[in-house]
Amino acid sequence: MLWQLLAAGPFTSAPSPAPSPKVDSTLVTPGVWGFIITAAIMVVVILLIIDMVRRMRRVNYRAEIRQKLEDEAKNQGSNG
Repeated sequence: MLWQLLAAGPFTSAPSPAPSPKVDSTLVTPGVWGFIITAAIMVVVILLIIDMVRRMRRVNYRAEIRQKLEDEAKNQGSNG
């Protein structure tokens, strides 16, 4: 069987199995709990992203202020 698939080449399609009519559609869907858990994960991820952006902004502001203070200290040192 494997030899036949290899000899047929990559552009031929393999036979696909017929869908089983015995599958209950309610057993393969995530349902209400799946939606609730997914929504909760999305909310947590959004809150984490907001917190990360806030922290990054704070770090950038502190770096700017530190640079300004260093520049002022250099200017006062060279002038005085």
